Amino acid sequence: MKKLIFKAGVVTATLLAAPAALAQNAPAPAAKESAATRLSAGKIDKDQLIFNIESVAKLLESSSAARQIDGSKVPEAMARREKAREIHRAAKASLDAGNLERANSQLTEARAEFFEAVRLAAPEEITGKKLETDYKARLDSVNALLAAYRRVANEKGSASKTIGDTVSAIDRSVAEGARLAAANKYKEARAELDRAYLVAKAGISTLRSGDTLVRTLNFANKEEEYHYEIDRNDTHQMLIKVLVEEKRAANPALDQQVQGFLGKARELRQAAEAAAARRDHAQAVKLLEESTVELVRAIRNAGIYIPG
Repeated sequence: MKKLIFKAGVVTATLLAAPAALAQNAPAPAAKESAATRLSAGKIDKDQLIFNIESVAKLLESSSAARQIDGSKVPEAMARREKAREIHRAAKASLDAGNLERANSQLTEARAEFFEAVRLAAPEEITGKKLETDYKARLDSVNALLAAYRRVANEKGSASKTIGDTVSAIDRSVAEGARLAAANKYKEARAELDRAYLVAKAGISTLRSGDTLVRTLNFANKEEEYHYEIDRNDTHQMLIKVLVEEKRAANPALDQQVQGFLGKARELRQAAEAAAARRDHAQAVKLLEESTVELVRAIRNAGIYIPG
């Protein structure tokens, strides 16, 4: 059976790169078998771990990134670095106690805390450039999804008010994002585009397998359809967060109503997952569709139109 599954593009935000000098302080790879390879095989080499602990100590105290944190005087960055130091000391204690696995895990955590400190200490022009890059990448993704939405609507011969309202909602978010970006408010602009992205994705999934439109998407089996419906359900859960959270916080009555819909959606999702675990994917698909309907009701009850 031919499959016509639409897969939305995934845009991965460009992570802020740490200074190049960090690479000079990173543990050198083993000549024959890397530490990562040994770890993945369930083995932790004590000598390699000792070397890594010493290397991270240099990273925390004398690397160019450490100097950047010192020079920034950013309280949050300084605090995260101090936390990294505490975890590093704990890793040394675990090593001394012979608990190599815990020491290795703590060392990984110490690195993560340190790199977060570096990010917080980054000059404003670097973080600002990253936000701009993220905004532009998300805009490309939204435009691609919107074009796909219109294409699928045309393929189905649909020109309903529902589709027009969806396109208008997306266009409004894109326009608001552009206004915020023009004012160099890229973080807020990205948030607007995230809303547009999720609405477009929800719209496409509705056209492909919607509640009111004829289903034209063919699946190889019910298990494949189950995974498709999981993605649809996840998308609508994210829409709850980006579209409804602020309204709920300011309106206790609305929050109570939304909680009712979410509670029912959660129960149906759990029942669907249980059915899938029993290999009853037909029942799982039915329950997931019902769960997603409850999420759509929650959003619409908050006065926000979305397709579904």
